[in-house]
Amino acid sequence: MKQAPLTTRQWTRKEYDRLGELGIFDGEPLELIGGQLVVAEPKGTYHVTSLGLVVRALNAVLPTGWFLRIQDPIALDDDSEPEPDVAVVAGDFRDYLADHPQRPALVVEVSESSLGFDRRRKGSLYARGGVQDYWIVNLVDRVLEVYREPEADPSARYGWSYRSMERIAPDGSITPLAFPEARISVAALLP
Repeated sequence: MKQAPLTTRQWTRKEYDRLGELGIFDGEPLELIGGQLVVAEPKGTYHVTSLGLVVRALNAVLPTGWFLRIQDPIALDDDSEPEPDVAVVAGDFRDYLADHPQRPALVVEVSESSLGFDRRRKGSLYARGGVQDYWIVNLVDRVLEVYREPEADPSARYGWSYRSMERIAPDGSITPLAFPEARISVAALLP
């Protein structure tokens, strides 16, 4: 008997949002990544602690007119609605009643077991979505990975990658692109 090839179904952001509104996912930790439903990894104590540290450090440097969305959706394109650990967006919470933010000034992922996924898949997705400043708090190697300068890259998962990648050790510091007057110690982001 001949076996049929495996077929997958791509979801749009509109379909994904509608299913969520209907309660189909019932609180499941899902993200829409490149048209596919991806189950989020469980969060260990290091992840939760680092996330709290990232939130505290970024809140300390945010000017008026900016705020943090923590593990909330961003609307990158028609088939992607990731929920980064932190997204820095302009405006106020009420500005996003009709739709999720589309172009955060900064996206931060805290990574331990999801490090490869966050580097390759989410990195390519964020680059394609025009995110200019993407950070990975790498809990495995205890460094901050900073990705900037998105560019088309046919070899990348979603056709885009970052031209610039820098690894900053705990004794270093980082300045968010959107806030050139701010300086954050990498050690402040690590548990």
